[in-house]
Amino acid sequence: MRLKKTDIIHLALSVFLVITAITIASLTIGRDIYYGSRDEGLLSFAIVNLAGYLFFLFMPVELAFIYYLPGDINIWALNIVALGTAMVSQTIDYMIGYIFSTRIIDHLIGRHRYEKAEDKIRKYGNITILVFNLTPLSSPVISLAAGMLKHPKKDAIIYTLAGLILKYLALTLIFGL
Repeated sequence: MRLKKTDIIHLALSVFLVITAITIASLTIGRDIYYGSRDEGLLSFAIVNLAGYLFFLFMPVELAFIYYLPGDINIWALNIVALGTAMVSQTIDYMIGYIFSTRIIDHLIGRHRYEKAEDKIRKYGNITILVFNLTPLSSPVISLAAGMLKHPKKDAIIYTLAGLILKYLALTLIFGL
Protein backbone atom coordinates (compact mmCIF):
# COMPACT_ATOMS: atom_id res chain seq x y z
CA MET A 1 0.00 0.00 0.00
CA ARG A 2 1.47 3.30 -1.08
CA LEU A 3 0.73 6.43 0.93
CA LYS A 4 -0.38 9.57 -0.84
CA LYS A 5 1.34 12.88 -0.21
CA THR A 6 -1.69 14.16 1.72
CA ASP A 7 -1.65 11.04 3.94
CA ILE A 8 2.02 11.59 4.74
CA ILE A 9 1.39 15.26 5.55
CA HIS A 10 -1.61 14.35 7.72
CA LEU A 11 0.41 11.71 9.56
CA ALA A 12 3.36 14.08 10.07
CA LEU A 13 1.04 16.80 11.37
CA SER A 14 -0.61 14.34 13.75
CA VAL A 15 2.73 13.14 15.08
CA PHE A 16 3.90 16.74 15.50
CA LEU A 17 0.76 17.68 17.44
CA VAL A 18 1.06 14.62 19.70
CA ILE A 19 4.72 15.42 20.39
CA THR A 20 3.77 19.04 21.10
CA ALA A 21 1.03 18.02 23.57
CA ILE A 22 3.36 15.57 25.32
CA THR A 23 6.12 18.17 25.53
CA ILE A 24 3.81 20.83 26.96
CA ALA A 25 2.40 18.40 29.53
CA SER A 26 5.86 17.08 30.44
CA LEU A 27 7.42 20.49 30.92
CA THR A 28 4.57 21.82 33.02
CA ILE A 29 2.27 19.52 34.96
CA GLY A 30 4.57 16.51 34.46
CA ARG A 31 7.43 18.41 36.07
CA ASP A 32 5.15 19.51 38.90
CA ILE A 33 4.06 15.91 39.51
CA TYR A 34 7.64 14.65 39.40
CA TYR A 35 8.90 17.25 41.87
CA GLY A 36 5.70 17.26 43.95
CA SER A 37 5.30 21.02 43.51
CA ARG A 38 1.62 21.40 42.69
CA ASP A 39 1.44 24.15 45.30
CA GLU A 40 3.29 26.54 42.99
CA GLY A 41 1.92 25.29 39.66
CA LEU A 42 -0.53 28.00 38.63
CA LEU A 43 1.61 28.92 35.61
CA SER A 44 1.97 25.25 34.66
CA PHE A 45 -1.77 24.79 34.91
CA ALA A 46 -2.41 27.93 32.84
CA ILE A 47 -0.16 26.67 30.03
CA VAL A 48 -1.72 23.21 30.01
CA ASN A 49 -5.26 24.58 30.15
CA LEU A 50 -4.64 27.13 27.39
CA ALA A 51 -3.06 24.51 25.14
CA GLY A 52 -5.60 21.82 26.04
CA TYR A 53 -8.56 23.88 24.89
CA LEU A 54 -7.10 24.49 21.44
CA PHE A 55 -8.96 22.22 19.01
CA PHE A 56 -5.83 20.59 17.63
CA LEU A 57 -4.21 19.65 20.98
CA PHE A 58 -6.28 17.25 23.02
CA MET A 59 -5.09 17.30 26.60
CA PRO A 60 -6.89 16.24 29.81
CA VAL A 61 -7.44 19.73 31.21
CA GLU A 62 -10.08 18.64 33.71
CA LEU A 63 -7.62 16.16 35.22
CA ALA A 64 -5.01 18.90 35.51
CA PHE A 65 -7.56 21.10 37.29
CA ILE A 66 -8.41 18.28 39.71
CA TYR A 67 -4.70 17.64 40.31
CA TYR A 68 -4.05 21.26 41.37
CA LEU A 69 -7.21 21.69 43.51
CA PRO A 70 -5.88 20.19 46.77
CA GLY A 71 -2.63 22.18 46.59
CA ASP A 72 -1.90 25.48 48.25
CA ILE A 73 -3.06 27.44 45.19
CA ASN A 74 -6.01 29.70 45.96
CA ILE A 75 -9.14 27.96 44.63
CA TRP A 76 -10.52 31.24 43.27
CA ALA A 77 -7.27 31.96 41.41
CA LEU A 78 -7.26 28.44 39.96
CA ASN A 79 -10.86 28.84 38.79
CA ILE A 80 -10.18 32.27 37.27
CA VAL A 81 -7.11 30.95 35.43
CA ALA A 82 -9.10 27.92 34.24
CA LEU A 83 -11.94 30.08 32.93
CA GLY A 84 -9.68 32.75 31.45
CA THR A 85 -7.37 30.40 29.58
CA ALA A 86 -10.27 28.23 28.40
CA MET A 87 -12.13 31.28 27.07
CA VAL A 88 -9.02 32.58 25.27
CA SER A 89 -8.48 29.20 23.62
CA GLN A 90 -12.14 28.72 22.73
CA THR A 91 -12.24 32.21 21.23
CA ILE A 92 -9.19 31.34 19.14
CA ASP A 93 -10.92 28.12 18.05
CA TYR A 94 -14.04 30.09 17.08
CA MET A 95 -12.00 32.66 15.12
CA ILE A 96 -10.04 29.96 13.30
CA GLY A 97 -13.32 28.38 12.27
CA TYR A 98 -14.71 31.76 11.25
CA ILE A 99 -11.67 32.71 9.14
CA PHE A 100 -10.35 29.51 7.59
CA SER A 101 -11.97 27.43 4.89
CA THR A 102 -13.65 24.09 5.46
CA ARG A 103 -10.97 22.36 3.39
CA ILE A 104 -8.17 23.51 5.71
CA ILE A 105 -10.12 22.50 8.81
CA ASP A 106 -10.87 19.09 7.27
CA HIS A 107 -7.15 18.42 7.03
CA LEU A 108 -6.58 19.43 10.65
CA ILE A 109 -9.37 17.58 12.47
CA GLY A 110 -11.04 15.40 9.84
CA ARG A 111 -14.35 15.76 8.09
CA HIS A 112 -16.21 13.30 10.32
CA ARG A 113 -15.50 15.09 13.61
CA TYR A 114 -16.34 18.46 12.11
CA GLU A 115 -19.60 17.20 10.54
CA LYS A 116 -20.73 15.70 13.87
CA ALA A 117 -20.15 19.03 15.62
CA GLU A 118 -21.80 20.96 12.80
CA ASP A 119 -24.90 18.73 12.88
CA LYS A 120 -25.30 19.21 16.62
CA ILE A 121 -25.00 23.01 16.37
CA ARG A 122 -27.44 23.19 13.47
CA LYS A 123 -29.93 20.96 15.29
CA TYR A 124 -29.66 22.22 18.88
CA GLY A 125 -27.85 25.57 18.63
CA ASN A 126 -26.71 27.21 21.85
CA ILE A 127 -27.64 24.27 24.05
CA THR A 128 -24.98 22.22 22.21
CA ILE A 129 -22.32 24.81 23.03
CA LEU A 130 -23.42 24.87 26.69
CA VAL A 131 -23.53 21.08 27.12
CA PHE A 132 -20.22 20.43 25.35
CA ASN A 133 -18.51 23.03 27.57
CA LEU A 134 -20.16 21.67 30.68
CA THR A 135 -18.82 18.17 30.06
CA PRO A 136 -15.31 16.99 29.20
CA LEU A 137 -16.27 16.50 25.56
CA SER A 138 -14.83 18.12 22.48
CA SER A 139 -15.86 21.68 23.30
CA PRO A 140 -12.97 23.13 21.27
CA VAL A 141 -14.28 21.35 18.16
CA ILE A 142 -17.76 22.76 18.89
CA SER A 143 -16.27 26.28 19.08
CA LEU A 144 -14.46 25.67 15.80
CA ALA A 145 -17.66 24.43 14.14
CA ALA A 146 -19.63 27.38 15.55
CA GLY A 147 -17.13 29.73 13.95
CA MET A 148 -17.31 27.90 10.63
CA LEU A 149 -21.11 28.13 10.71
CA LYS A 150 -20.87 31.85 11.52
CA HIS A 151 -22.89 31.19 14.67
CA PRO A 152 -23.47 34.51 16.47
CA LYS A 153 -20.28 35.41 18.37
CA LYS A 154 -22.15 36.78 21.37
CA ASP A 155 -24.15 33.56 21.78
CA ALA A 156 -21.04 31.41 21.37
CA ILE A 157 -19.20 33.39 24.05
CA ILE A 158 -22.11 33.47 26.51
CA TYR A 159 -22.92 29.76 26.26
CA THR A 160 -19.25 28.74 26.27
CA LEU A 161 -18.63 30.79 29.42
CA ALA A 162 -21.79 29.47 31.11
CA GLY A 163 -20.81 25.86 30.41
CA LEU A 164 -17.25 26.39 31.61
CA ILE A 165 -18.38 28.15 34.80
CA LEU A 166 -20.75 25.31 35.63
CA LYS A 167 -18.11 22.66 34.86
CA TYR A 168 -15.36 24.25 36.97
CA LEU A 169 -17.79 25.04 39.78
CA ALA A 170 -18.90 21.39 39.85
CA LEU A 171 -15.30 20.15 39.79
CA THR A 172 -14.39 22.55 42.61
CA LEU A 173 -17.34 21.46 44.75
CA ILE A 174 -16.76 17.75 44.13
CA PHE A 175 -12.97 17.56 44.35
CA GLY A 176 -11.87 20.75 46.11
CA LEU A 177 -13.81 20.83 49.31
